[in-house]
Amino acid sequence: MQFLVDNKSIWAYTNGIVNNKERKMSKLTEYTLEIYKADKRVKKADRYGKSKPGLRFYTAIDFAECTKDYIETVAEQKRELGFVVEVFETYVTRKNLIGGKEFQERYDTPYYCSPSSETYWSM
Repeated sequence: MQFLVDNKSIWAYTNGIVNNKERKMSKLTEYTLEIYKADKRVKKADRYGKSKPGLRFYTAIDFAECTKDYIETVAEQKRELGFVVEVFETYVTRKNLIGGKEFQERYDTPYYCSPSSETYWSM
């Protein structure tokens, strides 16, 4: 499946005008957007003397498999509304500490609950 943006691109693709370099398939991945709202609080200055605005968690949205370009477009739309948006790949690949096999888990799994950590196996 090829993802194209506008009707001109679709017309060019179906009529064979687009060259092979432009026909690259975009990688489909599951993404999660964490949306925060900036508020009047100010965090204390960090060691470099910079103050950061306070952030209040608003919501997290999980997306089905889609392209990175699509997610960045959605995130930019939310940023234009005044929100602070962080984009994460929903699943990350880690290595089991004991067995050595690779597995996938959510990006927000606490470290002590992950089989890739020593604390998981020492409980």
